[in-house]
Amino acid sequence: MAETKRPLPRPTPETAHFWEGTLAGELRLQRCDDCAHVYFPPRPFCPACSSRSVSVFAASGRGQLDSYVISHRPHPAFDGPYSIALVRLEEGPRMMTNIVGCAQTPETLVLDMPVQVTFEAVSESIALPLFEPAEGGRS
Repeated sequence: MAETKRPLPRPTPETAHFWEGTLAGELRLQRCDDCAHVYFPPRPFCPACSSRSVSVFAASGRGQLDSYVISHRPHPAFDGPYSIALVRLEEGPRMMTNIVGCAQTPETLVLDMPVQVTFEAVSESIALPLFEPAEGGRS
């Protein structure tokens, strides 16, 4: 388990399924049973139609890099420059994350490049979903 200086999330009843999934190596999303809208972040109702009839499912873990910024400001949780990224998941929702496993440069972090989820266990109850270039993508 990696030691981190990141501020860690505190699971709530509404987000527990998501954090249990990351510990199990799954990226779990929710889908509305009434309108089929897939969404993130977790919540007990559909943001599209307000239905409380929602289901949890394991997402593919694949997506594409929609946007990012490379931070060069010192931060106790990161060595060197690090990316703060917006990834569009294959299922539709976008999520903020970090891109890991590659150089943190504009030449490497190409918009629309395919990425895949990877998990970093940072405590006994939290594994963070991060993204890395997908096989066949840039490295």
